[in-house]
Amino acid sequence: MIVEEFKKAGSGRAIFLRLLCALLTVFIFPGVLAAQTNDLLSQVWNGIQQAQKKYASMCGIITETRTSDLMVKPLVLHGKFCAEGTTKFSLEYVEPSRMSIRFNENYLNVTSGGNTQVREIGKNVRRVQSYFGGENSLGNVKKNFTISVKQDGPDYQMKLVPRTNTFRDKLNFMIVKLDKKDFLLRSLEVNGKSGVNSVFVIDVTSMNPKIPKDMFEVYKPK
Repeated sequence: MIVEEFKKAGSGRAIFLRLLCALLTVFIFPGVLAAQTNDLLSQVWNGIQQAQKKYASMCGIITETRTSDLMVKPLVLHGKFCAEGTTKFSLEYVEPSRMSIRFNENYLNVTSGGNTQVREIGKNVRRVQSYFGGENSLGNVKKNFTISVKQDGPDYQMKLVPRTNTFRDKLNFMIVKLDKKDFLLRSLEVNGKSGVNSVFVIDVTSMNPKIPKDMFEVYKPK
């Protein structure tokens, strides 16, 4: 099923934006992740589950560093984000150029240069979220990824390398870093088959804030 969702999603940057929305909401507000063994991996999953119960919303600062062999130098993007549950996400890049990414329930809006692209991706995102954050998520991840977990200073680091073609065709690896104290997402690295590597550094500045509704307003197809 997850393979078909990637095929439906399109290609290139469109796939990346869909996967990004799903992954950020999963790791910021993960679902129930069942621990199966008494090891570091299950300790991390349990910690994520506890964090999910504490925080209903959050805002913060995000820095994306994008690199590629085709780029003369890294592209560094600075912005702010807010998230509410797993259904609402807003990312506003302000440097080096303005770009807005908003996801609300079913629709993704990407605004840049005065133009807004509108896509209905709710089903795709929920299926990816269910895959990574649902009841059988740990089994799904172990089936399709080789997972290594280690302690890295103040963080836990998980590296996921695809072991099946489900993700291998699009992804080389992902690295997720979580704060040891509260299991909140500190960074997410996505290394794609396209040759683009993106590292998102997350600095949460507000926990459980009351977020204005217009923060998540999106255009919907008529």
